[in-house]
Formats: sequence, C-alpha cells, structure tokens
Amino acid sequence: MNRRQFAALLLSLTPAACDWLSGDKKQPLPGERISVLGLDTTFDPDPQLASTPVTLPPAATNADWPEPGGNPAHAMGHPALPERIARAWETSVGEGASRRTRVLSQPVIAGGRAFATDGGVQVSAVDVSNGGRIWQVDLKPEGMRGNAFGGGPSFWKDRLYVSTGYAQVLALDPADGKVIWRQNVGAPVHSAPTVADGRLFAVTIENELNALSTDDGRKLWSHNGIPEPAGLLGGASPAVEAETVIAAYTSGEIFALRVENGRAVWSDSLASVRNVNAVSGLADIRGRPVIDHGRVFAVSHSGRMAAIDLRSGERVWEQEIASSHSPWVVGDYVFVLANDNAVVCLTRNDGKIRWAHQLQRYEDEKAKSDPIRWAGPVLGGNRLIVLSSLGEMASLSAENGQPVGSQSISGEAFLGPVIAGNTLYLLTDDANLSAYR
Repeated sequence: MNRRQFAALLLSLTPAACDWLSGDKKQPLPGERISVLGLDTTFDPDPQLASTPVTLPPAATNADWPEPGGNPAHAMGHPALPERIARAWETSVGEGASRRTRVLSQPVIAGGRAFATDGGVQVSAVDVSNGGRIWQVDLKPEGMRGNAFGGGPSFWKDRLYVSTGYAQVLALDPADGKVIWRQNVGAPVHSAPTVADGRLFAVTIENELNALSTDDGRKLWSHNGIPEPAGLLGGASPAVEAETVIAAYTSGEIFALRVENGRAVWSDSLASVRNVNAVSGLADIRGRPVIDHGRVFAVSHSGRMAAIDLRSGERVWEQEIASSHSPWVVGDYVFVLANDNAVVCLTRNDGKIRWAHQLQRYEDEKAKSDPIRWAGPVLGGNRLIVLSSLGEMASLSAENGQPVGSQSISGEAFLGPVIAGNTLYLLTDDANLSAYR
C-alpha cells in the first residue's frame, strides 16, 4: 500500500461485520474512500506562555515495551534514547500491506524479544540483539476460508496475547508461538489488546469491548458502544489503570468502566459539533486514550481533544484538534500530531498551546498534491520522533518543536515507533521490523 492509497482510505465498518471474510482475491476492501487529511488549521501558541520553558522529567531507561502504548495506561513518560542512533538490524515479519492486507499494530518488546504482526494474521518473535527470527506462526483458524487482517500483540506475565481480524483473541507461548487458548469475540479486532491484572481487553470493529480472563480466555463481560457505519482502519486499544478501563469507540464515545464487571462510571463524546464535511463528520477515536495522574487524555479524528477527570468524568479542558494518533503525555505537557501534520505542544493542566510545528504536508506543497502521512510522536532522549510515508524519521526539539535531525528509513511508515532498552523499533508498511540504537 502506498501513501496515496493510505491517505484516501476509509473503511465502512458495520458492513464489514458480515463481509470481513471474502474469498474473492480481486475484491478490494469495501467502503467509501475519502481523504483523511483535515481542513487547514492554524495552531496559535498562547503568547502568555512564550517565556515559559518546556521542561521534562529526566529520561529513564525502560527495559521493555510490552503492550500497545508501552503499558496499560499508555503513559510511558520519558524513555531514554541515545542522541544519535543508526539502524542496527532489519528483518521481515511477514506480509506487507496491499489491497487486501493492512499492517495495523506496533511491535511489542519483552524479555529480549520483539513480537510483531504482519499485514495478515502472522505473528513473529525476533531476537532484539541481532534481528534473528526465533519463530513465526500463522493464526488463521483451521478450515477458515478467505482473508483477514488486523489486530496486534500484547505481552503480560510470560504470555503473548494476539487479537486478529478473524474475530479471535489468542494466548501464545512466547517461547515457540504455540497456542495456549483461542477465544472468539464475534467480530474482527483491528487493534491490539490491553492486558492488566489477569484481564484482557479487546475492542471489535462493532464497538464492543470484550473483557477476557488471561488464564483461559473465558469472557468475563462485554460493553457496547453505538455502532458506527464508518471509521478509520485500526482502532484504539483501551487504557487501564487500577479499577478503571477507558474504552474509546469509532462513534467518538469514551466510556470509563469498572474492570471487574464492565459497569459504566461515566461517558463522554468527542464527536465534532461542526460537521462541515465528510472528514469532520468522522468521529472515530483512532489514537489510544492515555491515563496519567488522574486524568484521561483523548482526541478524535473529527476535531475534539480533551482532558477528562478520571474519577468524575468532568472535562478539565478541550481543544479543537483533530488527530488519529495517540497523545504523548509527560510531565506538565501533552504532545499530539494533528491530522494536518502539525505537532502541537499543550500544557497538561489547561490545554493551552505552548508551540506548534508544521511538518511537510504534500510532496508538492504548491499544488497540494501527493499528501504525506506522519505517525507518532514518541518521546525519547529529549526529542519527539515521528515517521513518514516518505520513509523519513524526523526528530523535533521537545522544547520548541524545531527540527533537530532527520534520517531515512527503509520504507513507508504509518505506525509510530516504540522505545525499549535504549533502542528504537519501527515497523514499516511492508512489514519490515527495524532496530535503531
């Protein structure tokens, strides 16, 4: 899949519940295609913050990145990363993206291994020291016809958990990839599961959150959001902290639920109140919500970003920012990559804009043709790192957003990188996994 296909990609989700397995190899993915780039937006820094320095907590080495977002709350703080990094190795983990397949989830890192899913339903284990493949398994159910894609990996307590587009969640032995249990969840899952304290949480394309036991995969409870007929490919893995799980749906809804029984504590919606075109009407929350120090940070594709009190559900602040990427929350600041390719730094307490930096939007800026897609950011070693569909890794100063470095990567990237053990890992759209250290 090239960047033109990606920039124009919109998948109809509700019909996909019936059509997600097709044996016709010539049939393209269903749904209307529209541009996912938003309207031209100007992010004006608050002049009262001009003299306020952006200070970050000290960088610290995290040995692993075992779950989507790094941990169940999706708040990784400030990972350590060397000032200069170079590619140490690269290896293929399977089938890349195409008209019938999609690479939708970042790798996870645990116990000296990287685990990654490809554009289909293969999952691989790779030695992080040299990139050597340890094992690779195909998770397609026996006797199943047709093709599926999506889902992703998550690691917790010596088990690897993987969701798939075949409407299943599986537990694997990380040593050899053998299946320990397999559970059907009724509809395809296009995001990686979140695992915490013996419970696994996975959201299907029908906006159903399933809570499963990590012991044997039995269903503990489920919760349903409003079905949404259209949404972006992929999904937002739930965020978990203590007794609360935050589910974000393609309808723009956010629910705070009790982890033990799924009872709703509060709900909110980040659907746009101004649907000026098809893009702004797409309420999908594609980026993972973040829980940090008693607040939930989330952003929708339709242009609403909010900080919400975890306990009460009250809005602390709101900004008109559209994004399909996860916010990065650290210290007193929140960083987010907007849909029009601007990286924005906001104050954590009140959501005021400290700085904004516009990344390249088009290959031909004058003609506004051939849109470029960026992914991220991840904070590492005092800089923000983003990847592009042009095959570029760019670094921005966390202090002011100015570029501080750039280097080429081996292919188009539509997923942000992850950091573990002073190493940056990225998965390109052709399913090549790379390590930079």
